Amino acid sequence: MSVDILKLAELLRETAYAEILPRFRRLDAGMVRQKTEAIDLVTEADTEAERVITAAINRLWPEAMVVGEEAVSADASVLDRSVGADLAIFLDPVDGTANFAAGVPLFAVMAGVVVKGETVAGIIYDPMGDDWVLAEKGSGAWLRRPDGSTVRQTFASPVPLAQMTGTASPFYLPVEQRVGVLANLAKVRVASSFRCAGHEYRMAAGGHLSFCFFNKLMPWDHVPGALICAEAGAHVARLDGQGYRAEHRGGGLLVASDRESWEMLRREVFTV
Repeated sequence: MSVDILKLAELLRETAYAEILPRFRRLDAGMVRQKTEAIDLVTEADTEAERVITAAINRLWPEAMVVGEEAVSADASVLDRSVGADLAIFLDPVDGTANFAAGVPLFAVMAGVVVKGETVAGIIYDPMGDDWVLAEKGSGAWLRRPDGSTVRQTFASPVPLAQMTGTASPFYLPVEQRVGVLANLAKVRVASSFRCAGHEYRMAAGGHLSFCFFNKLMPWDHVPGALICAEAGAHVARLDGQGYRAEHRGGGLLVASDRESWEMLRREVFTV
């Protein structure tokens, strides 16, 4: 892989300090707009952070195709062209924009590196905690602090369904299916949604959740976290059992402690 993962991680941090944190809880009405619906927002922090990170990636790794959430919002063909690219970097400049816009300190900056369709690296940076969770394929998942110290991340051990805690984002499912999934979530001990995939993946990789479920599969939201959780020891697959790849847009994505837990969750909760 030609991308230096630590250099990319530091780039996310530098940009967060320059473009994101100065705007946190300082957004006026002209800095926030609705994209497709009231729960789909973009702020000046999103657009400026993506602009700065994209320009830096173009300088550092000119062979890489940068696929940012806001660039795709402006031109959907960017996403289509990324399929099969020799080297693509998927970028979410502010994951959890609704939280950010509301002044809730639960948002992240994410990047995932994909080579010929295979995810090889993922980074989730937390600007509020000033640390990263990152992974390179085959090397495990790690919490890394700015001083260089690291802590290996390990997914939670399996527990019975009634004792599981996790996160689920079934909100893009058809209404009938969504109602069924929400009812089935009563079978687990705790089910939440933080409206920030980055922090849900971070919690899961760190051993604090038994499962995560997502339905809308945009690559900037899931390429980094899916790899990180897999490297932390989780079983990660779409609901049809196939492994997740950056080109997938739907089909649900379920992350669980092991294959047996994954099968139980699919059968008892997410199949309706």
